[in-house]
Amino acid sequence: MFKKLYLEKNFFYFFGGLIVLFIIGYIYAPFFSVAKILVLALLVLTILDIISLFFVKKGISAVRVLPEKFSNGDENPIEIHLKNYYTFPISISVIDEIPFQFQKRDFEILQKIKASSEKVLQYQLRPTERGEYHFGKLIIYVKSPLKLVAKRFHFDDNKMIPTYPSFMQLRKFDLMALAFRNDYGIKKIRRIGHTMEFEQIKEYVLGDDIRTINWKATAKRNQLMVNQFQDEKAQPIYSIIDKGRVMKMPFNGLSLLDYAINSTLVISNITLKKQDKAGMLCFSKKIENRVVAERRSSQMNLILEALYNVKTDFKESDFGVLYGDIKRNIKHRSLLFLYTNFETLDGLDRQLGYLQAIAKNHVLVVVFFINTELEDLINKEVSEVKEIYHQTIAEKFTYEKRLIVKELKRRGVYSILTKPNNLTVDVINKYLEFKAKGII
Repeated sequence: MFKKLYLEKNFFYFFGGLIVLFIIGYIYAPFFSVAKILVLALLVLTILDIISLFFVKKGISAVRVLPEKFSNGDENPIEIHLKNYYTFPISISVIDEIPFQFQKRDFEILQKIKASSEKVLQYQLRPTERGEYHFGKLIIYVKSPLKLVAKRFHFDDNKMIPTYPSFMQLRKFDLMALAFRNDYGIKKIRRIGHTMEFEQIKEYVLGDDIRTINWKATAKRNQLMVNQFQDEKAQPIYSIIDKGRVMKMPFNGLSLLDYAINSTLVISNITLKKQDKAGMLCFSKKIENRVVAERRSSQMNLILEALYNVKTDFKESDFGVLYGDIKRNIKHRSLLFLYTNFETLDGLDRQLGYLQAIAKNHVLVVVFFINTELEDLINKEVSEVKEIYHQTIAEKFTYEKRLIVKELKRRGVYSILTKPNNLTVDVINKYLEFKAKGII
């Protein structure tokens, strides 16, 4: 029993006051008698407090309610369901052993619960990295209205929660995709394309592509016949994530890599809702976490699991390996969102040849990031020479970012330069823009 007994600060306040009263009692004798009576009163009250807390078979129950998985970078709700079995109101101190990744050493919730009643406490956790999060014990200290002693309850509610890429954003951005639906009230025009979706065989007319001549039908009809194809509605959309060291930079607790992962999950979901094929792959020294672009019902689960398992040591990325893999494995013309980061023109120049080669056969969009800390430095008022020098260098790097956009455009490569917190919105807008213009 005494292992669960803790003296409260009120007890020590009273005890300290009694010591002072005894000291005064050596000078003024009447105070000594009062002090002895108060000591007896404190002893009796403490015993009553102990009896009221410890001689109840089941004083309180607590259950921690967790979601099946955490959404990375979002506020995830945690609930604690409490029930007071005491016949008097209690004050409680809740200490939850939350996962070490959050580094919260002072977690505590103070509450009051009425007699024989229930209460639900809620708090939120924002993970900033994917992986497993282990919860420990749920510890509760209970105090009676006297607040002289506390009884400790602990509930062994150890549990592991996996943290996945931000699936909470899926519901948020679903509405954005629906807002851009443009197939109502517009006459549908069937355009002749060159995909594998066959429509019919027709007679050759001047202007038809001679590559579509059907020689068997030509021999039977004794005149030139050609295959006619329809534009394929489901276009392959790939998200390609650079796992190299350029994606290690943090912003608001998340790395650029995790922002790219969250954006990939959302754009894949919207791609499937717009009747296109969603796929992804990651690269550094080699190609990993590949999901071939498809439009099946299980595609989002495949992409979610692949994104959850993205691991990297942030080494230098090999764009040559990426180009070779795309050339071998992505045969149809596709929209490729390449999440990477370039800080200088020199960094771009080393990879520009590979980017141009990819853009010859696909619609390539290079997505890279604005350094928000440099922007804050540029907008800061400065007075010292050292600060002016730092601000000038920051402006130089920011200007180079704009030059990178112009250079990519000049070489026929689309680009998105965005802040990390605006990444998902900007990528969705670019995808919907391409859909509206018929670029894909």
